[in-house]
Amino acid sequence: MPLLRLAYSMQFLIALIAVFVLWSQVGGQSHLDLMPWYLKLGLGAGAAFATVKATAAAVSQDRPWSGPTLKWFGIVLALLVGCGMASYYYHVYGESDDTDQPDSQTSSRAAPPIPRMVGRTPWAAGDPLVAFRSNNDPC
Repeated sequence: MPLLRLAYSMQFLIALIAVFVLWSQVGGQSHLDLMPWYLKLGLGAGAAFATVKATAAAVSQDRPWSGPTLKWFGIVLALLVGCGMASYYYHVYGESDDTDQPDSQTSSRAAPPIPRMVGRTPWAAGDPLVAFRSNNDPC
């Protein structure tokens, strides 16, 4: 029996890796990054544990698809659906860092807009600014 326990422990670790790789590939790594750690731990470890229990139930019975095996297989499916629902929730309501949307904000340090001078040139003869520059500044 100690060898069987070692096999189930190894299956749990492999199933844990498989669940998180599948979840990040199907649900999206960006959505998985937005989730709190306890949600990922509960759903991921629960699905891996239920996989091991389904395997143990299949090995312990004469027929592989017996009642306890189907029960644990249903629990695995329910937890995986929960993973999908959590990914969908964070897809819809999570914060996004996408830059696909055009920037509608203006910076407070931006230069003020230059007023348009319709019908008037700044170098007109009657402009006092031109007269001031021409008297005091050689530029």
